[in-house]
Amino acid sequence: DLSFADQALCVKFISEHKLDDGVHPVPLELDMSVAQLKLETMGIKLDTLTAEQTEYMNSWSSGT
Repeated sequence: DLSFADQALCVKFISEHKLDDGVHPVPLELDMSVAQLKLETMGIKLDTLTAEQTEYMNSWSSGT
């Protein structure tokens, strides 16, 4: 159900934005909205990261 939702929204996005022929990535906002709707239907809610958590997550670099 998720892949079909993504595909349908991508077709709509392509027609509205007149994209050139070729392979294009799924816009992140479309992918995230499908995932959010699926989680909501399952009764799952995601927490929002605190500023401290975001800072910690962004502080990691390769090899640490």
